[in-house]
Amino acid sequence: MKNLKLVRVTKDFTQLKVQMDTGISQSLLSKYERGDLQPTVENLMILADYYHTSLDYLMDLTDEPKPYPRRKQ
Repeated sequence: MKNLKLVRVTKDFTQLKVQMDTGISQSLLSKYERGDLQPTVENLMILADYYHTSLDYLMDLTDEPKPYPRRKQ
């Protein structure tokens, strides 16, 4: 999951900052970034919202970091 780490580093965030802002533990973030553990859908949604990107980008399915437009309610 190279994009998960890339987006964090590009924004100059530490894993500790992401943990404090999202509530996802630093140890989980580290495992996600190393590819040792797949994030839950819930955590992916939290991280995509936090980084203002798409789930597909975080999962390395696209190189486009721009999020999809929100659906109108």
